[in-house]
Amino acid sequence: MKVPEPTQTTIKAIVQHYEDNQGDAFRAHLGGSIIGRPCDRELWYSFRWCTDVKHSGQLLRLFQTGHLSEPRFAEDLRKAGVTVFDTNPATGEQFRVSACDRHFGGSFDGVGQGFIEAPKTWHLIEMKTHNEKSFKNLVSKGVKEAKPEHFVQMQVYMYLANPQLTRAFYIAVNKNTDELYGERVRLDPAIGKATVERAECIIASDRPLNKISDDPSWYQCKFCNHHTICHGQEAPVVNCRTCMHSTPIADGEWHCVRHDQEIPVSVQKSGCELHLYNPFLLEQFAEPVDSGEYWIRYRLKSTGEAFVTGTDRGQFSSHEIKAVEDKSLLTDEKLNGLIAQFDGTIETNQ
Repeated sequence: MKVPEPTQTTIKAIVQHYEDNQGDAFRAHLGGSIIGRPCDRELWYSFRWCTDVKHSGQLLRLFQTGHLSEPRFAEDLRKAGVTVFDTNPATGEQFRVSACDRHFGGSFDGVGQGFIEAPKTWHLIEMKTHNEKSFKNLVSKGVKEAKPEHFVQMQVYMYLANPQLTRAFYIAVNKNTDELYGERVRLDPAIGKATVERAECIIASDRPLNKISDDPSWYQCKFCNHHTICHGQEAPVVNCRTCMHSTPIADGEWHCVRHDQEIPVSVQKSGCELHLYNPFLLEQFAEPVDSGEYWIRYRLKSTGEAFVTGTDRGQFSSHEIKAVEDKSLLTDEKLNGLIAQFDGTIETNQ
């Protein structure tokens, strides 16, 4: 008989530490590092904080490995004679760019001058790590075809940089063999402009944009963080950005029309007890048929029966809608009777 592995080990404790300290996945702005993804709806869901993504400790550690490689990349370039600034001398922080009233932007790894291929030209520097398969594909096809997200990321960063940069140097490493790859990328202002315009559309929209496929088994959908919201019956996370009362405004801020005030980022993450879902976020399983100032009546697409969401007695709160996995329970007479009799609420068991 095989002896079972111990349930508590030092390695498991290390991995668990990463998981316990990962925080939430919410970024205040729409990131330039993801704007190259093909699905507009995925990007809209991310900007609106619809899913709090949790990663395994192993994956989080892998992310950290990528960050830890950046100082080594910079030092390697310096040893080759390149002048590298991995932080902005004016601020002492990473180089940052922004657009769309500061709701879109990102930071890049550095700038450099003295590359053998073009010694006098200043380059944006982007540093990436790859596994064996990804690296071989990169070497074979180049960054534009092999890693379109990285290509678009560099294009928009060069386009938004002040002063504008016309070249980027993409340096990558094969994590299996430590082989290096370098490629110069030319700025295409048309791509930069189109990418910013795409970000503007995503940020300004009050409803989810078109998804890349209506087929839940489509390969790009299967691995999307928002799959169960976009193709299933899961309701989004309850926070200010999924509430119908919030709107992005100037200078990267958000405004709540119900409270008539700006919403700090720390408050946005938890929302308030008056949260009312943006009705377009429930469209996979329900359609709005009537509404008042602070309530909405929906019809379930599966049964045709109605339920009401709001904050008054007899209305389901957003937290309750989120907690119910089988949405048909929202119109179940017995459940609604128990709630009314005992003045109860629906709670998640997680």
